[in-house]
Amino acid sequence: MELLDILQEVTTSSPQTLEDVKIFNLSLIDFWDFGKLLFRLVFTVGVLYVLIRLIYDKGSTGRHEFIFTYFALGVSIFLLCFLLEDVKLELGFALGLFAVFGILKYRTDPIPIREMTYLFVVIGIAVVNALANKKVSFAELFLTNAAILVCVWMLENWLFKNEGHIDIIYERIEKIRVEDRPALIEDVEKRTGL
Repeated sequence: MELLDILQEVTTSSPQTLEDVKIFNLSLIDFWDFGKLLFRLVFTVGVLYVLIRLIYDKGSTGRHEFIFTYFALGVSIFLLCFLLEDVKLELGFALGLFAVFGILKYRTDPIPIREMTYLFVVIGIAVVNALANKKVSFAELFLTNAAILVCVWMLENWLFKNEGHIDIIYERIEKIRVEDRPALIEDVEKRTGL
């Protein structure tokens, strides 16, 4: 009976605009909210692009597999927070979510500290941009994102610019002794050209 009432309501009332169209008592579109979502999403993706492609990827040494993860996670968290902003979440749900992330962390390969830091920054940017309320102007939001980007860029390019490392798998076990250190260093220098 309820379905017939819905169909009768749809056929008898003719909507004037797209905002008046209702499907299961939900508006088809709310142009104000849609515009706000679109603007913030484009802004967030732009900030993530600067962070991931222009800062992280420039200083990255072969760790390009994290780029997809950073973008996907940043956009997903932004949309999740933005769309659930008005939903009251219970403490049990939040603890369950942390438990799921904790299980995922222990079930995956270890992530280096630098990549984990970028992951935290991506999550932070997505959450800040999604949950900024009406009391936060776009100028303040822009300044917050710019401060994060400048800080990360300065750390990446100035503080740790001359530091680097190379992982070497060395198969000559007999040379890995304190008394054979000069021979070990000579062999590694010859093989790597360092």
